[in-house]
Amino acid sequence: MASRVRYEEKRLFAALERRGVPYTHVDTRRFSVELGAPAGGGPPFAAALNREISHSRALCAALLLEARGVATVNRSEVIEVCGDKLRTSLALERAAVPAPRTAVALSPDEGADAAERLGFPVVLKPLAGSWGRLVAAARDRDTAEALLEHRASLPSPMQHIIYLQEFVDKPGRDIRVIVAGDHVVGATYRYSGSWRTNAARGGRSEPCPLVPELVEPALAAARAVGGGVLGVDIVEGPDGPLVLEVNHAVEFQGFQVAHGDDIDVADAIVAYAVAEAERHDGLVPVGEAR
Repeated sequence: MASRVRYEEKRLFAALERRGVPYTHVDTRRFSVELGAPAGGGPPFAAALNREISHSRALCAALLLEARGVATVNRSEVIEVCGDKLRTSLALERAAVPAPRTAVALSPDEGADAAERLGFPVVLKPLAGSWGRLVAAARDRDTAEALLEHRASLPSPMQHIIYLQEFVDKPGRDIRVIVAGDHVVGATYRYSGSWRTNAARGGRSEPCPLVPELVEPALAAARAVGGGVLGVDIVEGPDGPLVLEVNHAVEFQGFQVAHGDDIDVADAIVAYAVAEAERHDGLVPVGEAR
C-alpha cells in the first residue's frame, strides 16, 4: 500500500521478488472498499505492508483491511498511537520507557507557563507530523510566546494543543534504531549541523553499534506502542539514552546507505510481514495470496 514509490518501496519490491512472494502494489489513491458488501470467499490478501506516507490514508487503509481479515503491517492501533506524539508519550510513560521530560498544554495561552515550569530551553512540536516540520526550539519565554502566538493563528485546533519537551543537549547527533517485531535490525547515528538531525533535513547517517543500552529501550518502546516495523529515535541524555519518538512509517534510505551490504532493511521488513501473514489465523497460505 503506497501512493508514492520511493527508494524504500523499490527495495521492498526487490526483497519480495527475491523471496518469491507474490505481491500487488496498491496505490492508496485508487483504493476503496464498500462497507457491508459480501466478503467474496475470504480476504483478498494474506497481508498488507502499509507504506502510505499520509497518516490519514495509512490509518484508514489499515482499518479497512483489518475489517476484511487482512493482517496489516503496521496494525491500525499502532499507526494511531505513533501518529500522535501525546499518545506515544503516554504509551512510553505507561511502559516506564525513559524519555525526555514532556509537558502538554491545552491552549497556546497556557503553553508559555507550561514551558517555564518545564524549564528553558524547550522544544515545541506539533502533535502530528514528520521530517522535523513545525518543530522549534525556545530558549526563553519571549521566544516561546512568539512561537505560541504563531500557533494560535493557525486554523487547525490540533495546532492549539501545545506539546513541549525538554531540550536535550545531545552530542550533535541522535540515533535511529529500526525494529521488526522482537528483532532489532540495526542502528545509525544521524549527524547534522543543526540541532534537528532528521535525514529529510539533510542529516548524515553513519553506522551505530548495537549495544544493550540501545537495544533495550528500543525494544521496550516498540512494544509500548504495539509492536511491528518501527523506527525508534533515541537521544543520548546525560543519564543515558532517551526515546524521542516512535515512527510507524519507517524511511530507511540513509540507514541503508550507511550500512551498505551489512544489513538489508527491506528484507527484514518483508520477513516480518510474511511471518505476520502466516501467524494470522484463517488466512490462505502466503504462496497462494492473490
